[in-house]
Amino acid sequence: MDLKEIEIIHSIFKDRGLSLSVAESCTGGLICHYLTAVPGASSFLQAGVVSYSAESKKRILGISQKIFSVYGIVSEETARQMAERVRTLTKTDVAVSTTGNLGPEVLENKPKGLVFVAISSEKGTVSKKLQLKGTRGQIKEKAVIAALKFLAEVVGNG
Repeated sequence: MDLKEIEIIHSIFKDRGLSLSVAESCTGGLICHYLTAVPGASSFLQAGVVSYSAESKKRILGISQKIFSVYGIVSEETARQMAERVRTLTKTDVAVSTTGNLGPEVLENKPKGLVFVAISSEKGTVSKKLQLKGTRGQIKEKAVIAALKFLAEVVGNG
């Protein structure tokens, strides 16, 4: 990830006076890692939650079991709820979330590389489905880059 791209996200949030929270599953904290790699993230980044297990998604974020039963942990609906719940819990202006299957096996009948990203704000929640290729590490990195670009696009155009 190019630090210049992170600096753009910093600028967008600082210029607009917006706060950000993050709920990560498959990316395991890498979004927060990148955001904090550039000085000044504390002016807008309020919180990051890594809710890797289904249990932590339920207990910490309050994702309903019904969402998992109907759509699965790796789903657009789960990503959307993760973003909405972390934004509500942290009282931030914007939240971004990730959930997916980094592999190597199929999970919930969903292929390796399937990742969902969601962004929640007062304007609503938008999401994106990604089908990424590569090793587990490459998929994770690609998912983070895609999530941050999506975040910059959505908030930058807001």
